[in-house]
Amino acid sequence: MVAIAATRQYGWPAMTEDLFRLEQETARRRTFAIISHPDAGKTTLTEKLLLLGGAIHLAGSVKSRKASRHARSDWMELEKQRGISVTTSVLQFDYHGLRCNLLDTPGHQDFSEDTYRTLTAADSAVMLIDAAKSVEPQTRKLFEVCHYAKLPVITFINKCDRPGLSPLDLLDDIETALGIRSCPINWPIEIGPNFRAVYDRQAERLHVWDEQANETIIDGNLESDAVRDVIGADAARHVAEEVALLDVAGDPFDLERIRNGELTPVFFGSAHRTFGIRPFLDALLELAPPPVLRNVASGDSDPNRSDFSGFIFKIQANMDPQHRDRFAFLRVCTGRFYRGMLVQHPASPQKLRITNPHIFLANERILVEEAWPGDVVGIFAQDYFRIGDSLYEGAKIVFRGMPTFAPENFATLRIPNALKRKQLDKGLDQLVAEGAIQMFRRTGTFEGEPILAAVGELQFDVLLFRLQNEYGVEATLRREPFTLARWVFGTGFDPKKLNHLESVACVKDRDGRDVVLLQAEWSQRMVLDRCKGVELLATAPPLH
Repeated sequence: MVAIAATRQYGWPAMTEDLFRLEQETARRRTFAIISHPDAGKTTLTEKLLLLGGAIHLAGSVKSRKASRHARSDWMELEKQRGISVTTSVLQFDYHGLRCNLLDTPGHQDFSEDTYRTLTAADSAVMLIDAAKSVEPQTRKLFEVCHYAKLPVITFINKCDRPGLSPLDLLDDIETALGIRSCPINWPIEIGPNFRAVYDRQAERLHVWDEQANETIIDGNLESDAVRDVIGADAARHVAEEVALLDVAGDPFDLERIRNGELTPVFFGSAHRTFGIRPFLDALLELAPPPVLRNVASGDSDPNRSDFSGFIFKIQANMDPQHRDRFAFLRVCTGRFYRGMLVQHPASPQKLRITNPHIFLANERILVEEAWPGDVVGIFAQDYFRIGDSLYEGAKIVFRGMPTFAPENFATLRIPNALKRKQLDKGLDQLVAEGAIQMFRRTGTFEGEPILAAVGELQFDVLLFRLQNEYGVEATLRREPFTLARWVFGTGFDPKKLNHLESVACVKDRDGRDVVLLQAEWSQRMVLDRCKGVELLATAPPLH
């Protein structure tokens, strides 16, 4: 307010008031993703956070395919049928004056690419761990992505109402498996069927829940009569010993280390029973940082930049089957985004006017007049829009592109009805643009059918389902014998030198980059021996 008053009194530039509002709006944004191994309870936790934020009034169930309600974040028909998340949802809600942008990512490992791309749009991550299974393979992979991006990671140990590992063993596993130190913010009184309370180490208070998830807060440390009367003297003594051990041997709370990704705060609870969710959400929004400028590859990288900039991290077709629309998910990075603004796209010589931007609650959307750093906005996708594209006004800024990972499953696609070819081509073009599937074309005089490729097997199931459900095309797949793809980098590559190798196929990706498809790891050596001066890469090199 002082800046605004000074502007009016001394006639300083009027932009000061705009900058003040920009700072205010940015400071109250929290944009985070949830990462976990399948079946750790990610969708249930998402539903409960939305419930507390007032975005929904009745949490859906993902336990049964026959349930009358489905998780709000699982909007695609296939997700409802199978009870799994296969695509990223954007969920926005307000809580205690803060604007929360929750990026709900697929839990299944076959959709890792979508999750990796989404993490580039987040400022922090919630790592969800099953109390019985501890750190699982998919969690480890996703944590490595967060660690590489230096994202703060806040840990929630779920399913504490079921038999599980001891809290100390869980902490040890996190630190050993992931290589990050931990700092428990609260501590469970007991893990198992009798779990109903956690002790807040910092505030020295006890949170207790009944069967209806009603919460009672009791102030006092573990030596106080008020706490002992609730949990019993033996339990209080046991927890006091564990907490004393943490005080001596554990890491102290350090917000700077947390936001630098060097320390993960840990919370215990049960998403299914809504035990520990509210104190977790309260703490999460204090610990998670507001938006910062990241992922800049070139151009204006001033973190105080007032001009709008952002990047597209996801494209989704047919969110509304009745209109066959195609949305690009835009993460706002700097400046004020507003309806009707003109922005620059690197593939277009003309500026693009954004006429109908939307914000999301899964597949439901609301027309929005403005958005701020940290927000995710849906804009109608032009044909030339690509995942990783930058949009900006003012000085040019380019954000780092999204990685394309090497697939391990390959097939050609056949349709019994040749009259459906036009619908098939449209469907494949849009699904490839989304990143739902990869597509390669053979080099040479006879190209044949394109080769479709997937990181995970379930991607093929989703492909066939969506082709039939959204484009009216019934198709079958014929598997190809390849097991990996490698992008060719460097000079000296000549596909003719590989023509007679049955274990190798030379193809190009949708951007025209050379790729070799291999039937086995040892085939790489044959390619390198015949094509001197090249490298074989597991991720696509950047476009030039």
